[in-house]
Amino acid sequence: MSARARLIPYAALMAAIVVLCVGTSFAKSLFPLIGAAGTTAYRVGFSALILLLVWRPWRHPLSRADLGRIVAYGAVMGLMNLCFYMAIRTVPLGLAIAIEFMGPLAVAVASSRKLIHFVWIGLAALGLGLLLPIDPGAAPLDPVGVGFACVAAVMWALYIILGKRTGHLHAGRSVALGMTTAAVIVAPIGIASAGINLFHPKIMLLGLVVAVLSSAIPYSLEMIALRGIPKRSFGVVLSAEPAVGALAGLVILGERLAASQWLAITAIVAASVGAILTTPANAVAEEIAP
Repeated sequence: MSARARLIPYAALMAAIVVLCVGTSFAKSLFPLIGAAGTTAYRVGFSALILLLVWRPWRHPLSRADLGRIVAYGAVMGLMNLCFYMAIRTVPLGLAIAIEFMGPLAVAVASSRKLIHFVWIGLAALGLGLLLPIDPGAAPLDPVGVGFACVAAVMWALYIILGKRTGHLHAGRSVALGMTTAAVIVAPIGIASAGINLFHPKIMLLGLVVAVLSSAIPYSLEMIALRGIPKRSFGVVLSAEPAVGALAGLVILGERLAASQWLAITAIVAASVGAILTTPANAVAEEIAP
């Protein structure tokens, strides 16, 4: 295989991360119009429609047990998306992603109890500690937003665990049905929150753009990446997402972070990379990031 061919999957994964962070930044710009819950309904709802059209999962019947697994997986997916969007209402994007990364980091560490993992736990704890308003240049973080980010982290951990229970099923069809379940849960909350504004044609078009940028394109690029990148390397590259999110927040949303907050993101990214590299390859969390 040529060097160029080997680089294509990595380029696809980095592109997925960038597009996801840009899409999330764009989604945040919709909050003044329809709120975080309404924007989540757009992302999840339109993503479900796109995935259903692509994979047409109704052509393949499921057992009752598998259907139950997918419903649980989809419910967690919907709550994870909703809590994350609720978090970034008041918490800078990069910091919210960093906090949310505690979920997959905990799953990776819990799968193998090596002494070195306590180093990564300590590094992640240091990162979280640096998010406290100890730097005079850092604005205090909204505790409600941080709370939502923490719940999103728990949901992401459950997303990985429950996603593994559907691993014997076709990935595309499982995600399509899971996202549909998520939409059934999140859409009523979004409608109740945003009201009739959610059905304005111009805003709906913007919501479709959010879904394409935040789900459809990143998911497609990650599928390309997974075919050519070992699971361990996939996780390491994916760990760059908090830093990319912080840069996207800075460039697109004007979210400036203090030096201590950049250090916090660096510590959490380093903890995530370290945990993945020191966890047995067959135990590395391998689910596609939401």
